[in-house]
Amino acid sequence: MVKRMITIIDYKSGNLKSISNGFRKIGVDFQITDDKQIIADSDYLVLPGVGAFGSAMENLKQYSDVINEHIQNDKPFLGICLGQQVLMSSSDEAPGIKGLNLFKGHAELLKGNIKIPHMGWNQLKVCNNSPILEGIDKEYFYFVHSYHVVPDDNNIIAGVCDYGGEIVASLSRNNLFSTQFHPEKSGRAGLKILKNFTRLEI
Repeated sequence: MVKRMITIIDYKSGNLKSISNGFRKIGVDFQITDDKQIIADSDYLVLPGVGAFGSAMENLKQYSDVINEHIQNDKPFLGICLGQQVLMSSSDEAPGIKGLNLFKGHAELLKGNIKIPHMGWNQLKVCNNSPILEGIDKEYFYFVHSYHVVPDDNNIIAGVCDYGGEIVASLSRNNLFSTQFHPEKSGRAGLKILKNFTRLEI
Protein backbone atom coordinates (compact mmCIF):
# COMPACT_ATOMS: atom_id res chain seq x y z
CA MET A 1 0.00 0.00 0.00
CA VAL A 2 1.38 3.38 -1.03
CA LYS A 3 1.79 5.81 1.84
CA ARG A 4 -0.02 9.08 1.18
CA MET A 5 1.39 12.40 2.27
CA ILE A 6 -1.03 14.62 4.22
CA THR A 7 0.32 18.13 4.66
CA ILE A 8 -0.97 21.01 6.78
CA ILE A 9 0.16 24.31 5.28
CA ASP A 10 1.86 26.53 7.83
CA TYR A 11 1.24 30.04 6.50
CA LYS A 12 1.26 31.72 9.93
CA SER A 13 -2.54 32.14 9.99
CA GLY A 14 -3.75 28.74 11.15
CA ASN A 15 -4.45 26.95 14.41
CA LEU A 16 -1.88 24.24 13.83
CA LYS A 17 -2.14 22.65 17.27
CA SER A 18 -5.89 22.14 16.97
CA ILE A 19 -5.89 20.55 13.51
CA SER A 20 -2.83 18.46 14.41
CA ASN A 21 -4.69 17.01 17.39
CA GLY A 22 -7.57 16.10 15.09
CA PHE A 23 -5.38 14.08 12.74
CA ARG A 24 -3.59 12.44 15.66
CA LYS A 25 -6.93 11.30 17.05
CA ILE A 26 -7.81 9.47 13.84
CA GLY A 27 -4.37 7.86 13.73
CA VAL A 28 -3.04 9.13 10.42
CA ASP A 29 0.43 10.41 9.61
CA PHE A 30 0.71 14.06 8.65
CA GLN A 31 3.25 16.84 8.47
CA ILE A 32 3.21 20.59 9.01
CA THR A 33 5.39 22.70 6.76
CA ASP A 34 5.91 26.08 5.14
CA ASP A 35 8.23 24.58 2.52
CA LYS A 36 6.80 25.13 -0.97
CA GLN A 37 8.45 22.08 -2.49
CA ILE A 38 7.15 19.74 0.20
CA ILE A 39 3.68 21.28 -0.22
CA ALA A 40 3.91 20.80 -3.99
CA ASP A 41 4.84 17.12 -3.56
CA SER A 42 1.99 16.35 -1.13
CA ASP A 43 -1.01 14.17 -1.92
CA TYR A 44 -3.44 15.91 0.45
CA LEU A 45 -3.36 19.54 1.53
CA VAL A 46 -5.10 21.10 4.53
CA LEU A 47 -5.44 24.87 4.97
CA PRO A 48 -6.56 25.83 8.48
CA GLY A 49 -7.21 29.47 9.28
CA VAL A 50 -7.78 31.94 12.09
CA GLY A 51 -7.62 35.71 12.07
CA ALA A 52 -8.29 38.25 9.33
CA PHE A 53 -8.77 37.73 5.59
CA GLY A 54 -6.29 40.43 4.55
CA SER A 55 -3.33 39.23 6.59
CA ALA A 56 -4.08 35.61 5.67
CA MET A 57 -4.00 36.44 1.96
CA GLU A 58 -0.74 38.35 2.40
CA ASN A 59 0.78 35.25 4.00
CA LEU A 60 -0.70 32.96 1.32
CA LYS A 61 0.67 34.84 -1.68
CA GLN A 62 3.77 32.68 -1.93
CA TYR A 63 1.70 29.48 -1.91
CA SER A 64 -1.07 30.36 -4.36
CA ASP A 65 0.68 28.75 -7.34
CA VAL A 66 1.34 25.40 -5.62
CA ILE A 67 -2.21 25.34 -4.21
CA ASN A 68 -3.66 25.96 -7.68
CA GLU A 69 -1.47 23.28 -9.22
CA HIS A 70 -2.45 20.80 -6.51
CA ILE A 71 -6.14 21.32 -7.23
CA GLN A 72 -5.67 21.26 -11.01
CA ASN A 73 -4.00 17.85 -10.54
CA ASP A 74 -7.17 16.58 -8.82
CA LYS A 75 -5.50 16.10 -5.46
CA PRO A 76 -7.69 16.49 -2.33
CA PHE A 77 -7.69 19.89 -0.61
CA LEU A 78 -9.49 20.93 2.58
CA GLY A 79 -9.90 24.52 3.83
CA ILE A 80 -11.14 25.10 7.38
CA CYS A 81 -12.79 28.22 8.87
CA LEU A 82 -10.82 31.21 7.50
CA GLY A 83 -9.31 28.57 5.24
CA GLN A 84 -12.73 28.36 3.58
CA GLN A 85 -13.14 32.11 3.23
CA VAL A 86 -9.77 32.64 1.51
CA LEU A 87 -10.84 30.17 -1.19
CA MET A 88 -13.38 32.73 -2.37
CA SER A 89 -12.81 35.57 -4.83
CA SER A 90 -13.00 38.28 -2.16
CA SER A 91 -14.20 39.23 1.31
CA ASP A 92 -16.00 42.26 2.69
CA GLU A 93 -13.51 42.09 5.56
CA ALA A 94 -10.70 43.26 3.27
CA PRO A 95 -12.07 45.26 0.31
CA GLY A 96 -9.74 45.32 -2.67
CA ILE A 97 -7.79 42.24 -1.61
CA LYS A 98 -8.26 39.22 -3.86
CA GLY A 99 -8.85 35.77 -2.45
CA LEU A 100 -7.52 32.57 -4.00
CA ASN A 101 -10.59 32.57 -6.29
CA LEU A 102 -10.89 28.78 -6.24
CA PHE A 103 -14.59 29.18 -5.48
CA LYS A 104 -16.31 32.09 -7.24
CA GLY A 105 -18.09 34.31 -4.72
CA HIS A 106 -17.30 36.30 -1.62
CA ALA A 107 -17.38 36.32 2.15
CA GLU A 108 -19.62 38.79 3.97
CA LEU A 109 -20.29 39.78 7.56
CA LEU A 110 -23.01 37.86 9.36
CA LYS A 111 -26.21 39.89 9.57
CA GLY A 112 -29.33 40.04 11.68
CA ASN A 113 -30.22 40.16 15.34
CA ILE A 114 -27.49 37.70 16.27
CA LYS A 115 -24.36 37.64 18.34
CA ILE A 116 -21.14 38.12 16.39
CA PRO A 117 -18.94 36.19 16.24
CA HIS A 118 -20.99 33.05 15.78
CA MET A 119 -19.36 30.92 18.45
CA GLY A 120 -20.49 27.50 19.57
CA TRP A 121 -22.31 24.43 18.36
CA ASN A 122 -24.71 24.41 15.45
CA GLN A 123 -26.50 21.70 13.52
CA LEU A 124 -25.34 20.91 9.99
CA LYS A 125 -27.85 20.20 7.26
CA VAL A 126 -26.32 18.38 4.32
CA CYS A 127 -27.84 19.64 1.06
CA ASN A 128 -25.60 18.16 -1.64
CA ASN A 129 -23.63 14.94 -1.81
CA SER A 130 -20.01 15.41 -0.82
CA PRO A 131 -17.47 12.67 -0.08
CA ILE A 132 -16.23 14.41 3.08
CA LEU A 133 -19.79 14.57 4.47
CA GLU A 134 -20.58 10.93 3.81
CA GLY A 135 -22.43 9.49 6.79
CA ILE A 136 -23.00 12.98 8.21
CA ASP A 137 -26.32 14.81 8.55
CA LYS A 138 -27.96 16.80 11.33
CA GLU A 139 -24.84 16.40 13.45
CA TYR A 140 -23.59 19.34 15.50
CA PHE A 141 -20.31 21.11 14.73
CA TYR A 142 -18.29 23.83 16.41
CA PHE A 143 -18.17 27.29 14.78
CA VAL A 144 -16.14 30.44 15.51
CA HIS A 145 -16.54 33.11 12.82
CA SER A 146 -17.89 36.56 11.97
CA TYR A 147 -17.96 36.20 8.17
CA HIS A 148 -19.66 33.60 6.01
CA VAL A 149 -19.22 32.65 2.36
CA VAL A 150 -21.71 33.37 -0.41
CA PRO A 151 -20.77 31.37 -3.53
CA ASP A 152 -21.95 32.36 -6.99
CA ASP A 153 -22.91 28.74 -7.70
CA ASN A 154 -25.30 27.21 -5.17
CA ASN A 155 -24.51 23.75 -6.55
CA ILE A 156 -21.19 23.73 -4.68
CA ILE A 157 -22.90 24.22 -1.31
CA ALA A 158 -22.53 20.92 0.53
CA GLY A 159 -23.97 21.91 3.91
CA VAL A 160 -25.72 24.78 5.66
CA CYS A 161 -26.68 25.77 9.18
CA ASP A 162 -29.12 28.25 10.68
CA TYR A 163 -27.73 31.35 12.37
CA GLY A 164 -29.97 34.35 11.88
CA GLY A 165 -30.95 32.67 8.63
CA GLU A 166 -29.39 29.97 6.51
CA ILE A 167 -25.63 30.29 6.08
CA VAL A 168 -23.15 28.16 4.18
CA ALA A 169 -21.25 25.72 6.38
CA SER A 170 -19.44 23.62 3.77
CA LEU A 171 -18.47 23.77 0.09
CA SER A 172 -17.53 20.93 -2.22
CA ARG A 173 -16.46 20.64 -5.85
CA ASN A 174 -14.56 17.66 -7.23
CA ASN A 175 -11.41 17.35 -5.07
CA LEU A 176 -11.83 20.76 -3.37
CA PHE A 177 -13.60 20.89 0.00
CA SER A 178 -14.06 23.40 2.79
CA THR A 179 -15.87 23.85 6.08
CA GLN A 180 -16.71 26.99 8.03
CA PHE A 181 -16.86 24.94 11.21
CA HIS A 182 -13.89 23.27 12.88
CA PRO A 183 -14.11 19.50 12.35
CA GLU A 184 -11.12 18.95 14.62
CA LYS A 185 -13.05 20.57 17.51
CA SER A 186 -16.36 18.87 16.76
CA GLY A 187 -16.06 15.51 18.46
CA ARG A 188 -16.85 12.23 16.75
CA ALA A 189 -18.73 13.77 13.81
CA GLY A 190 -15.85 16.13 13.05
CA LEU A 191 -13.29 13.35 13.20
CA LYS A 192 -15.41 11.38 10.73
CA ILE A 193 -15.07 14.27 8.28
CA LEU A 194 -11.29 14.20 8.66
CA LYS A 195 -11.34 10.42 8.11
CA ASN A 196 -13.49 10.84 5.01
CA PHE A 197 -11.02 13.37 3.67
CA THR A 198 -7.96 11.18 4.21
CA ARG A 199 -9.69 8.23 2.52
CA LEU A 200 -10.40 10.08 -0.73
CA GLU A 201 -8.98 8.46 -3.84
CA ILE A 202 -6.16 10.24 -5.63
